[in-house]
Amino acid sequence: MRIRNRVLTSVLALSMVGVLAACGGNDGGDNMENNGGADNANADTNNAADNDADDMNEDMDNDDEAADEDAEENDGEEAADGEEVTITYARGQDATGATDVLVEAFEEEFPNINVEFREMPADTGQSHDQYVTEFSGGDASIDVFDADVIWPAEFAQANYVLELDRFIERDGIDLDDYFEGTVDSGTFDGRMWAMPKFTDAGLLYYRSDIVDGPPETWDELIDMAGEYAGEEGTDFGYLMQANQYEGLVVNAIEFFGAYGAEVIDEDQNVTINSPEAVAALEKMIEIVQSDFVPGDILNFDEPATHTAFLEGQSVFARNWPYMQAMTEDEEISQVQGNVEFALLPAGDEGSAAGLGGWMTMINRNSEHPEEAWEFVKFMTGPEGQKITAIEGGSAPTLRDLYEDEEVQDAAPLFADEEFVATLENAVPRPVTPIYPQISDIMQIELSRALSGDISAEEAIENMEQEIQSALDE
Repeated sequence: MRIRNRVLTSVLALSMVGVLAACGGNDGGDNMENNGGADNANADTNNAADNDADDMNEDMDNDDEAADEDAEENDGEEAADGEEVTITYARGQDATGATDVLVEAFEEEFPNINVEFREMPADTGQSHDQYVTEFSGGDASIDVFDADVIWPAEFAQANYVLELDRFIERDGIDLDDYFEGTVDSGTFDGRMWAMPKFTDAGLLYYRSDIVDGPPETWDELIDMAGEYAGEEGTDFGYLMQANQYEGLVVNAIEFFGAYGAEVIDEDQNVTINSPEAVAALEKMIEIVQSDFVPGDILNFDEPATHTAFLEGQSVFARNWPYMQAMTEDEEISQVQGNVEFALLPAGDEGSAAGLGGWMTMINRNSEHPEEAWEFVKFMTGPEGQKITAIEGGSAPTLRDLYEDEEVQDAAPLFADEEFVATLENAVPRPVTPIYPQISDIMQIELSRALSGDISAEEAIENMEQEIQSALDE
């Protein structure tokens, strides 16, 4: 499963400047929108939506029925009847300029709909909390907003956003055209609440001047990391994100997926206590407690990973696609020209990559739901995603766009079949309205297991009990 090394174009490099500045300022100063939401799982700050959920959920079905009736009456005519309206679109900072191009193209196609852009805080957690504050108070100033892949269930449960199925069915949107993991992230309680905008997934980076190709399985990685650590000035065989934060959960989800385990099923049943989950965590522990990782691996996050790898300290590293452009930057990389990447190694059930990326949602209190939907449909459809890919370097969630020559030319990464395969293999974190609590539970128990305080079996049993208790509250 070798992916040929390709230098990303300046478009992709520029996009990463925007990505790094767009979200997440809680991980050592590197703001990473593509870190899979690694800043968003603090239950103390991010669980505010749950406080409103119990009061509002009993009215949710009635609200949906009323909205359905309104949608049927309008049947899309409001958005196209020539009446000029203005909607507000909110998202994090975009240094690439792609948002301006996107809005201009939309307004040209829909001259009666004006889109005002509202820039949200660069820190993802701050943006999340600001949305919660405004939406819980019934504020209608934002119509459309971008959401981290771990937000939809929480916002749906809290009654902050519109259910989108009626629009999707009415306009014939085929969700099978999107990567499955991105659709799953927007689905809660059998309904679709967010449309996939762009995606991200974990990759395995390796030193091509040291090894001829990447390991196929986690067992092979263990063998190769131990064998080649020390070659070409390296100190370590493998780097990953093992600090007690959201990145640890993403890494664990990748091991769980590779060995056929899941945390919660689509019916909100806790399914983590399984032989597959124990085997996955045991493999993770084996790696973390090996002598080919740094002694302080339990302190490693994304910045620590890319810093060490760019300095030539390791043969292999797990990180997000943003690091590829950095490996070819001669000003910061000591391994330029000697790095390739591949699918993450496989377990008993194959390779699995943790899903990152962003969705688009509609504020339930929007005064212009039809116009808001037209903008969401445009942004997340072929034309809008093509603009975002070409102008912003963001990976599309629509498979067919990876066959588009202009998209491939904009970022050669998008022409790589195995990169697309990585996106196909991407697995979402647990889709639940109390995700911040579940993430905190997992972080604590995973850290205890990786540090050797408890066994894999004990950690899995603890997670099962604590997650079930949190769901029962």
